[in-house]
Amino acid sequence: MLRFEDPWLLVLVLVIPAMVLYGLRSPGSSRIRFSSLAVLSQLKRPRSLLLRRGLLAVRCLAVALIITALARPQSGLKATQISTEGIDIMLCLDSSGSMQALDFKEKGNRVDRLSVVKRVVGEFIRGRKNDRIGMVVFGQEAFTQCPLTLDYGVLLSLLDSVQIGMAGDTTAIGSALGLCVKRLKDLPSKSKVIILLTDGRNNAGAVSPATAADIAKTYNIKVHSIGVGTEGEAPFLVDSFFGKQYVYQKVDLDEDTLKEIAAKTSGMYFRATSTEALEKIYQQIDAMEKTEIKIKEYMEYEELFMPLLMAGLGLLLLEIVLANTRLRKIP
Repeated sequence: MLRFEDPWLLVLVLVIPAMVLYGLRSPGSSRIRFSSLAVLSQLKRPRSLLLRRGLLAVRCLAVALIITALARPQSGLKATQISTEGIDIMLCLDSSGSMQALDFKEKGNRVDRLSVVKRVVGEFIRGRKNDRIGMVVFGQEAFTQCPLTLDYGVLLSLLDSVQIGMAGDTTAIGSALGLCVKRLKDLPSKSKVIILLTDGRNNAGAVSPATAADIAKTYNIKVHSIGVGTEGEAPFLVDSFFGKQYVYQKVDLDEDTLKEIAAKTSGMYFRATSTEALEKIYQQIDAMEKTEIKIKEYMEYEELFMPLLMAGLGLLLLEIVLANTRLRKIP
């Protein structure tokens, strides 16, 4: 970037047109009188006369350079410093057998719950920046599928590998929540969040959801809980004597426990009964849990007036020397 510290001095360049007019119309106050100029008009004009006319241009250029130097041109370097305080987020995903229910739809086709959850969670991950995100998968057991990381490519790859029943067919909500708390509790991050997603009720594990929620509250960890699945009965595709058939089973979602977990930890409870509803829930959580970004801009300037000033004074000195030596005129 280029700027002038005293740009108002540039108005002085208006004297240059006045200099040009004066130089071209300067009166001959000292003249040599001749009875006739007819003889002088036949003389060949010397080259020095032509060069002398260039002295005016040299003088104007010297003045322009000096005026520009007085305005103090500066070369600036603009720098931006960005500081962020990222959020640590643990994704807690249910992969129990009930997640194979086909009560969600995409493009008009029935899709199991886990497939929709994986796609929506993947979009949530791609939309985050500067946040460490980890993932716990649970069924009968709970295990860390991915520790907290900024490498979203690895996280997305591990999310894609999650399968129904990989941690067992029952649901250990308390154990999963406790494992997430263990991953977050000793970290110095400003904000720690768990996003718990399940479609059932706690029927396995040694830790109750209420106890895990109390521990999360102790460490200032916020838990957003999401209950997925339609209300009433949900279709499952099972093998029978007549081939593949849909069997409807009652949904066993413990909303009261999920609401209690969220309330204890200052989080929110959401219910997703469709693909569109689940997408909106993660969009809402994404909007609520934003990373604070501070941007500080500063400038560094380097003075450029000295070369211009030296060049202007040099040209002015050259003009004076030539005007009084080689290109001197007879007064």
